[in-house]
Amino acid sequence: MRVVTTAQPLDVQPTPLALLLLGREADPKSERGVECPGDLPSPSDPNLVARARAAKEKLGDKVFILGHHYQRDEVIEFADVTGDSFKLAKDAAAKPEAEYIVFCGVHFMAESADILTTDDQKVVLPDLAAGCSMADMATAEQVAECWDVLTESGIADVTVPVSYMNSSADIKAFTGKHGGTICTSSNAKRALDWAFEQGEKVLFLPDQHLGRNTAVRDMGMSLDDCVLYNPHKPNGGLTVEQLRNAKMILWRGHCSVHGRFSVDSVNDVRARIPGVNVLVHPECKHEVVAAADYVGSTEYIIKALEAAPAGSKWAIGTELNLVRRLANRFAAEDKEVVFLDKTVCFCSTMNRIDLPHLVWTLESLAEGNLVNQIQVDKETESFAKLALERMLALP
Repeated sequence: MRVVTTAQPLDVQPTPLALLLLGREADPKSERGVECPGDLPSPSDPNLVARARAAKEKLGDKVFILGHHYQRDEVIEFADVTGDSFKLAKDAAAKPEAEYIVFCGVHFMAESADILTTDDQKVVLPDLAAGCSMADMATAEQVAECWDVLTESGIADVTVPVSYMNSSADIKAFTGKHGGTICTSSNAKRALDWAFEQGEKVLFLPDQHLGRNTAVRDMGMSLDDCVLYNPHKPNGGLTVEQLRNAKMILWRGHCSVHGRFSVDSVNDVRARIPGVNVLVHPECKHEVVAAADYVGSTEYIIKALEAAPAGSKWAIGTELNLVRRLANRFAAEDKEVVFLDKTVCFCSTMNRIDLPHLVWTLESLAEGNLVNQIQVDKETESFAKLALERMLALP
């Protein structure tokens, strides 16, 4: 006979992090999960394109729309300029006459634009929940604790922080305050060369793969020169000896899109498409980068395809919106472009910026209502700008 018991209800309270992941509650320091106020147009509204055009025309030169390469086509259509995160931030800074900078990207990108633009300009993110999981993998508190660990190990004085552009303003400010610099996927080697002229070690934040790939592939270091600091373990999960022996102290962070590509993906596409060129972003895992034919930033990927001969075949390991746009663009030139992985994967946070959010933003601004402004406090801005300026001064 089966005995059935009635379980008592569990008094389980969701953690703040769980609420953020569910898109509930608000945390201005987080790259995700913050609420977006306002009533959005229906995504099925057939007049969305016309409404976006009308609102943009009404705003005229008062608005400047930036579109990151990973955005949907429906959003890119209304962008005044497209590019990677740092290019777009610089484009915004070069447009001082625009009162509103609408950044169709993610939160850390809008922060960078706010840091580099004038006080009179207002940077707007169409959906405040458009964040970055990689940027969220390094909080200010965690990095401060890491620096304490390095100090106690006696190596903080010879360690230079280098932070990837894909980081929060707080992390950029930490970097500036401790004598470090920012880097992009295009100039990571130059940033590391500079850092090793200043000190003996580098703390690389927050993407372990870009740091490892640059150190090993581009600078000739060994994998043994790199250690992985896990902020969720005591002392980062490392011994004092490991920290002292390391040249590269890599933060345990990664991009959820680029991290999904595997060596199996590379082998599979080579088997399916004879003669294919495999081109991947340096945010991919080290073994994927080692198996690829070409490695480079988003801008590098675009330029490589522009220069490729007709009839060539390419498998691209980066975000799907861009790959699909490139496939459509170069099909007319008889260049075959496919996504590296069989499983379709968009950047989920980039895709939060859609046409309804953009229409709501533009119509609100056209009516004189400032929405979703991204503001970095003055102290954070000062130190973050110092780190960005060090990058701009790199040879």
